[in-house]
Amino acid sequence: MAERVFLHVGTPKTGTSFVQERLFQNPDALAAQDYLYPAERFDEQFLAALDLMQLTWGGLEREAVGAWDRLAEQVRRHHGTAIISHEIFGFASPEHVARAMASLGDAEVHVVVSARDLVRQIPAEWQENLKHRRQLTYATFLQRIQDPARGTRIASWFWGVQEVPEVLNRWAADLPAQQVHLVTVPPKGAPPELLWERFVEVFGLRVGDFHIPAERANPSLGVPETAMIRRLNEQLADVLPNHDYRRFVREFLVHQTLSKRSSSARLGVPPEVYAWAYDLSRSWVAELAQRGYRVVGSLDELIPGPAGPWSDPDQPEEAEVADVAITALAAMIREVAETHGAGRAGATRVRELEDAIARIERAPDYRLKRRLVRIGEQNRLARLGLRAYRRAFRR
Repeated sequence: MAERVFLHVGTPKTGTSFVQERLFQNPDALAAQDYLYPAERFDEQFLAALDLMQLTWGGLEREAVGAWDRLAEQVRRHHGTAIISHEIFGFASPEHVARAMASLGDAEVHVVVSARDLVRQIPAEWQENLKHRRQLTYATFLQRIQDPARGTRIASWFWGVQEVPEVLNRWAADLPAQQVHLVTVPPKGAPPELLWERFVEVFGLRVGDFHIPAERANPSLGVPETAMIRRLNEQLADVLPNHDYRRFVREFLVHQTLSKRSSSARLGVPPEVYAWAYDLSRSWVAELAQRGYRVVGSLDELIPGPAGPWSDPDQPEEAEVADVAITALAAMIREVAETHGAGRAGATRVRELEDAIARIERAPDYRLKRRLVRIGEQNRLARLGLRAYRRAFRR
């Protein structure tokens, strides 16, 4: 049975994808230190979180059935330290937390929360809403999260995962303070490895043993890019299935194309929202300082820095939005042309990949299966073969 379990339960937009990618890509370095990050596919712990909390998520919840129990069983079988990490765990109710803790057996559980100042979190959360094909304006989003009643779905989710003191109340209520860790996200301009070094300190790992993979970024967009995606969502409502939206809009257009445009104005908050978020952040810091948690970083980093220039994404410069749209259209045409060509010329190669995938998936070796998943994530043609094989296997 695992001796210790680190449960990293949020918050979103605090470098979580970056940390999870590095853990996922370094199983041998973890195993050498008797650590386990249980995941044969990158999104396995996300599916476990969906299953634990019985959340719906655009149809992905069907893949999640039983995922938490499978994850917990792997943790219980491991002799050493296990790490579980996903930002949506922060939304868990006290009942979900109780189930999670009970399923981990007698391991010493440590809860880890990573946090960033609210002025950076607010626009990041609105962008995440848009990347999940919502259409609400920024003004509407800001109005809903500031409503004290928090009666809307948007407000419920935002505060469920972003209200750091309350997330810690739910996850750490029955733990001694020394088993609760708060990792603060460094300010802009800090060394890029500093956040990873803070997580390594919490987990008790040796930082030098980890190779640096190609990072699975979860990037932010500029103001015109965000405005264009919101308008695109309006056009695609009830037209594009969720799996196609994830592939073409969120992954290809947002993550692989538009996020590379760094010259656009960055999204911030209007002055009145800045003042409200600043005061709320100071109250959180004062409360957290009294609790005695182990802080890696500084609570002062949760207090927003000086307000930046404000550019309203609901009233963007139309010429800039048009330029973004042309960039997106050109990139999509190239992608469609390339995919169509690969579909014709690569049929034989796909069949060869299907045969190889079948052999590897039947193999009992855990590392072989993990290698297969990595290949499928990094190579588009291999991914096509993997999907084709799995569809045939399910039938």
